[in-house]
Amino acid sequence: MTRDISSIWLSKFPDLRTRLTDCVDSAVCRACGPVVVFFRADDVAVPGMRLARLMALFATLRVPLSLAVVPAWLTRPRWKGLEAAGAACPSLWCWHQHGWRHRNHEQTGKKQEFGPSRTASAIRTDILKGRRRLEALMGRRFYPIFTPPWNRCTPETLDLLKDLGYLAVSRDRKEPRPKGLPDFSVAVDLHTRKSTDPSEDRSRLLFELFEALSSGTCGVMLHHRRTNDSALFFLEILIETLKNEKKIALASLKDLAESDTENL
Repeated sequence: MTRDISSIWLSKFPDLRTRLTDCVDSAVCRACGPVVVFFRADDVAVPGMRLARLMALFATLRVPLSLAVVPAWLTRPRWKGLEAAGAACPSLWCWHQHGWRHRNHEQTGKKQEFGPSRTASAIRTDILKGRRRLEALMGRRFYPIFTPPWNRCTPETLDLLKDLGYLAVSRDRKEPRPKGLPDFSVAVDLHTRKSTDPSEDRSRLLFELFEALSSGTCGVMLHHRRTNDSALFFLEILIETLKNEKKIALASLKDLAESDTENL
């Protein structure tokens, strides 16, 4: 499984607490007001040790975690296992939709499940199949937010999501903002980093974190299947550092969507 772990996590992160504290303090000083941070865990469906450890960390620290669930991968026994993993503090979890099959349909260009090569009818069918499956298995635990696989989708997909009653989407920060549908984007990627230079990547990661926090809203993307002890330790120290800053609020996607609705 080492091949799935980014090089940044294959060695110790030097001066971790000091560097994170300096990064967070500087970003908060630069921000114009309060800062909101949310964590989103992708590719969720199958219970296992890595996901259990990730959820246990958030439960111990009492921090919300938004879990993007791939509907086609989820079965009733798997959902029971996921639900059991978070049973001690169910209010922390925002279970929402991560596409349908997490399958790329594009022959060229960037990977997308809901990309330009597909018809609106096919996209609508898959969105609804996914939602109905999650609603049937999760019941009231399901929350109508949509995270497209690979963090991108067409503008037409966004229009469909709005028409179908989704309350928000969560994509990459570089994607154009949709009209009429809140987009709580992620800007910091902890686990799918591709650099082979750990030292350079540590600096880049801290810069991404600084820039996102400075903007006032910081979304952090997680992938439990690509974590190891080093990555979890970094995440633990990061959360502790964020919690120590009075101007930072830690929220779930549900919190953000409901806040956005109230402010309309």
